Amino acid sequence: MKHETILVIGANGQIGTALLPRLQSMYGFGNVIATDVRRTGNEEAIFEIVDATNASALAEIVQRHRVTQIYHLAAILSAKGEADPLWAWNLNMQTLLNVLEVARTCNLSKVFVPSSIAAFGEHAPKYETPQSSVLDPATVYGISKVAAENWSVYYHKRYGLDVRSLRYPGVISYQSMPGGGTTDYAVAIYHEAVQGHDFDCFLSADTLLPMIYMDDALRATLELMEAPAENITVRTSYNLAGMSFTPAELATSIRRYYPDFNVTYTPDFRQAIADSWPKSIDDSVARKEWGWKPAFDLPKMTAEMISHLTELYHVTI
Repeated sequence: MKHETILVIGANGQIGTALLPRLQSMYGFGNVIATDVRRTGNEEAIFEIVDATNASALAEIVQRHRVTQIYHLAAILSAKGEADPLWAWNLNMQTLLNVLEVARTCNLSKVFVPSSIAAFGEHAPKYETPQSSVLDPATVYGISKVAAENWSVYYHKRYGLDVRSLRYPGVISYQSMPGGGTTDYAVAIYHEAVQGHDFDCFLSADTLLPMIYMDDALRATLELMEAPAENITVRTSYNLAGMSFTPAELATSIRRYYPDFNVTYTPDFRQAIADSWPKSIDDSVARKEWGWKPAFDLPKMTAEMISHLTELYHVTI
């Protein structure tokens, strides 16, 4: 494998926390640089505090560590972004443009810029949403993701920059706590169940949404980044799918382990966001071009989540 030095921006977020050890295993501990705007105290990585809205600070890190690839994971998510849309837009877009510019000027080999199902809106087909579809998002987060997809294409076509992307569905993991996304109920619900608490869901019981377990999301990310450039035809963002389920179906899955687990439903402003998104995703292009295939369904994911969280909270089933 060619020597690479990887920079992970937003390393303390949901995906970054889980991705770091995978990258360290692939490229070597000393060749992966984690950055975020603050420390958590739990970092097991070479870590630098960097505000990615500061272009010169970002460039200094890239040059000093001789970075060759960037995974740009910093973003304000859907629900949190709606509380202050202009702040969310400015942060999401300024960090993106800084990453693309430093990658161009420093001749980086690859950049990963994630997108989301939030890029779709009310005019996209709700079921088996195709790779090429109308993108008319309902949130500032989704708007920023559509812009990021278009900027990625621009930098690839104009400058030859190898930018790659996935439209993540809701990502479910045990490695970190929910971070302000509309699909985060599907993370929080496991934490409450394992601790013996009831759960009040902010979406209605029958809200069907696409989801993916973190292990599959990480594998898809790395498989895409390792795929030969000639296999990559989509320079906006590849559709990615794992499974689709409703809050009621997820609760039923959890009750196999906790029969008395009680869930109530109190939809809030996030319901309208969820209703604007696809219910299932057609990821056939990713399957064809770089061999993507999910490994986790709902029962298998629930077993994994409960196993890890019972260990985290030192409880037994």
